[in-house]
Amino acid sequence: MSDTAALPYRLRLPGPTTVPERVRQALAAPVLNHRGPEFHAQFEAIQTALRPIFGTTGPILVFPGSGTGVMEGSLANVARPGEAVLVVANGQYGGRFHQIATALGLASDLLEVEWGLAPDPMRIKTALARRDYRAVCVTHNESSTGVVADLAAIGAVVKDSPAVQIVDTVSGLAGIPVAQDAWHLDVVVAASQKALMCPPGIGLVGVSAKAWALIERDHAGRFFWDFRKARTAQEKAETPFTPPVSLLAGLDEALRMIAEEGLDAVLARHHRLATALRAGVVALGLRLFPREALSDTVTVMHVPDGLDGGAITRHMHQRYRTVIAGSRTHLTGKIIRIGTMGYLSAADVLTDLHYLERTLADLGRAPPAGAGVAAASAALVG
Repeated sequence: MSDTAALPYRLRLPGPTTVPERVRQALAAPVLNHRGPEFHAQFEAIQTALRPIFGTTGPILVFPGSGTGVMEGSLANVARPGEAVLVVANGQYGGRFHQIATALGLASDLLEVEWGLAPDPMRIKTALARRDYRAVCVTHNESSTGVVADLAAIGAVVKDSPAVQIVDTVSGLAGIPVAQDAWHLDVVVAASQKALMCPPGIGLVGVSAKAWALIERDHAGRFFWDFRKARTAQEKAETPFTPPVSLLAGLDEALRMIAEEGLDAVLARHHRLATALRAGVVALGLRLFPREALSDTVTVMHVPDGLDGGAITRHMHQRYRTVIAGSRTHLTGKIIRIGTMGYLSAADVLTDLHYLERTLADLGRAPPAGAGVAAASAALVG
């Protein structure tokens, strides 16, 4: 057996992320009747645990599907075909909101922000003064660039307009603070496969009273994604259509793990480990891609001159069994990305840096020996 074959498989993407053994065991439990009392109790426990993570007192709608699915569902519910929405795009997933809005027949105005920078709330305020929008779409944690939007400041701008704010926090929730009610966020969408430590397959949506006023209007273009059906079913601790029962059992266990550690401690852990990884990356001579508002759930860095990002990601996988991400945008080959979300420890970060150093050396670079691990270790105890 080769040394590589003996290494464990390490999933270090910015999603999907490693699923802890406790959650894997819960996924393997007998399937419950999704209209029965055992499921009802589990569903209620999930609701109770999710609300403080979203920062809301309202119910969290649950759908089978991905983050993109609930992004589409949110737009399909708050806006009728032909109505205008403002999409703030400072990376790949803001652009996805624009693609979805266009496909739904909405008039989507794109407010483009240079990649690597955070959205400016004042630009959003100016745009809102120029046109009557039904929604403003913002990506909380732009995992393609490693930048976090100031949702509190944006929420303060949008709340006094007729528009509702739709927030994609798929790669942020449970790794970066979210305060839906306090920040006046109207529709907050998330998914199971990132900091929530579960496999992909569950979409989650928090909805404000302001948003419900738009959702309750009659219009075409929704059936499965109809939030009104989901709210009615929630009253019976159910979903309107067959839910991913086993995935919800896993989510229930993951939420127990978060509660045992404490949400504040979970968020602090994400910040501490992300800070350490960034320190190690810089010590290895790499430049961080974001120029402000750095994410605590994904670290994005420039590829050294003369190297291709694909060569780094392939070598990390083939030689060190560690799966990190490149880019699927115009930055392909120019950046690499490592997730710092979910079931993550200091040992994971130190191992990432050791293998990254070895990869750079294997590809003909000469990073300072041990510098990444040393810098991260210092940050961890600092």
